[in-house]
Amino acid sequence: MPSSSSPPADSTRPYQESPHSSPSPASSPLSSSSSSSSSSSSRKRKSSEGPRDLPRDRKRARSAKPNQKSRKRASPDSDDDWGSDSGDIPSQPLIYRSRSTSAVQCTAGKTRNCAIEADGDPTKTPHISSLNAVKDLVRTYKAYFSNPKDPEDYSWKPHPVHPPTGELEYPNTDACEEFILLEPKDKDHYNPIMDLERSLYTMVDCYLTPAQQAIFGTLPSDYYSDTHSKRPPLPAEPYPEGPYGNLLRSFQRAIHIRDGPLFSTTLHKINCLIRELKYPSLLRPNLLGDVFLPTPSNELKTAVSSWSNVPKNVLLRVVEENYQRSVGPHVQSLKQYEAFSSTVYGELMPSLVYDILANANLDQNSLFIDLGSGVGNILVHASLQTGCRSYGIELMPAPAGVAKNMVQHFATRCRMWGVSLGDIEVEEGDMLESPRVDELLKEADVVLVDNKVFDERLNEAIRAKFLDLKEGAIVVSLKPFVNAVNARVTERNVDDMSAIFDVQEKMYRSGDVSWGPGGGTYYVHRVDRTGYADVRSRFENSRISGGRRSRTSR
Repeated sequence: MPSSSSPPADSTRPYQESPHSSPSPASSPLSSSSSSSSSSSSRKRKSSEGPRDLPRDRKRARSAKPNQKSRKRASPDSDDDWGSDSGDIPSQPLIYRSRSTSAVQCTAGKTRNCAIEADGDPTKTPHISSLNAVKDLVRTYKAYFSNPKDPEDYSWKPHPVHPPTGELEYPNTDACEEFILLEPKDKDHYNPIMDLERSLYTMVDCYLTPAQQAIFGTLPSDYYSDTHSKRPPLPAEPYPEGPYGNLLRSFQRAIHIRDGPLFSTTLHKINCLIRELKYPSLLRPNLLGDVFLPTPSNELKTAVSSWSNVPKNVLLRVVEENYQRSVGPHVQSLKQYEAFSSTVYGELMPSLVYDILANANLDQNSLFIDLGSGVGNILVHASLQTGCRSYGIELMPAPAGVAKNMVQHFATRCRMWGVSLGDIEVEEGDMLESPRVDELLKEADVVLVDNKVFDERLNEAIRAKFLDLKEGAIVVSLKPFVNAVNARVTERNVDDMSAIFDVQEKMYRSGDVSWGPGGGTYYVHRVDRTGYADVRSRFENSRISGGRRSRTSR
C-alpha cells in the first residue's frame, strides 16, 4: 500500500468540466450576480514539471516615429497592465488596484472547544483499522521482528491468517487499535510499525503532563527534529521514574534491534500505563475515596479539554493515520488520468494547508469550500484544524467515492483521539453546474482552488462564480484569477469582474506541494468591493480632470 511520511493534503484532486457556454461579461464587478453559464472541457491536475512562477513584469517600448517624442506604452499582454487604451490620458496619475490594507496576517487561529463527550469505540461507526488496511496486502509485506533467543520462532513472520500483531491504546475511552507488525517490501508503502510508533510518541508529547511523561520515559531526540514540538526544558527537580523504567527508550531499542519479544513486552507495559490514566477508578480503586466526590475521569480526555486549539502534531498525525488507511489502498487506481490535462491530480501537502488555514483565521462558524476536492483530505484537515464547516465537490467518480468513505472514517478516528471537528459535506458533481456550489459560495469564508494545471477556459468559468462571494471572503489558488497582481487601472480593466479582488502573492516552501521539489507561489484573493469602489471613483475623477486639462490646452 503506497504511503508517505507526510500524506498529501489532497492525494487525488482531479477535475474535468463538461461543455458549457462561455461566460458573459459582467457589467460591473460591484454587482453580485453570477454568470454561471461557463465553458470548458477540462479538469485537474498534476504537471510533471516543477512549479513555475509567472513571468516577471516586463514592458516593451514602441519604436518612436521620426520627429516625434518617444513614449513607453505597456503592450496589451504586459504582465503589469491589463492592456492599454486609446482613451488613456498621459497626464493623469497612475492608479493601482492593490492597497496595503489587504495584507492577510498570519495568526495561530482562533481558539475553540476541542473536546468531545462521546467515547472512542471505533466499532460503533465506519472504521478501517491498520490491521484491516494491511491484511489483504500481507503478501507485499515481510518480517521485521524476530526472536533473538529462538531462531525457530516463526510467529514474527508473515501469515495469511495469523500475522504478528500489536495493540495500542488511544486517548479516548474504549479506543484502541490493532497493528500488523510487519514492514512493507516497498519502503515507500505504508509501514504499520512506524505508524504505531509515531502515534504513541504524539500521545505522550501532547496528552500528558511533564510528570506523567516521566513515567513513560524519554521521547527520542529524532521525534523533536521530525515534528513541530520543542524539547521541554528540564525540570528543577527530576520527576520520579515509572515502575518499569524508561519504557520509551526500551521501545525504541526493540525497534532498532528488531527484537520482537522485547517490543511486545514493552508495548504491553506502555498500554497498562495508558489504561491507568484512562480508567483511574477501575485500575486504582483507592482513588475512588469518598462516594460523594466525582468519579475520576479519563485524564487524557481532560487534557483535550484544556486545549485552545488542536496541537499541530496531533492534527497532522490524525490526518496521516486516516489517509494511510482510507486512501493508501486506492492510490494506484486514483492516478489514471490524462497527463498534462486539467484532470491530472496534484497535492498540497499538510504543511502548506496548515499555513493557509492559519492565515485565513477560520473558526467554528466559518465555511470552507474546496472546488475540486479529490479524496477530501483538505476538507478533513480544515474541519479538524479550525472546527469550521467544510464542503467539497469532485467530478471524478473514483476520488469522489473515496472521499465519502474517508470523511466517515475520519470522524471515527477523531473520536479515538478525543477531538472534535466541524461538519464535512462532499459531493460528486460538476462545480460549474452544481446548485449546491451556487448556494454555498454566497456563504463561503474561504474558497480553495488548486488550479495549477487548469486551462484558461476553466479558470474563466470559475472566476465568474466568484461574483457571488460575500465581502471579505478569501479565494486561495495556485494561479491568480486576475490578469496581473497590483495592476494599473485602465479603461480596459476598470470593469473587469476580477477587479473586486485585492490580491496578495505568497510563497510556499520546498516540500509544500507534490509536483516538484522547489518552492513556488500561491495567491490569496480577498473580496474588497468597498476598496474597488474607491479605486473606481478615483479613476473616474482622474479621467474627468484629465479631460478638462486636455480641452484647456487646445
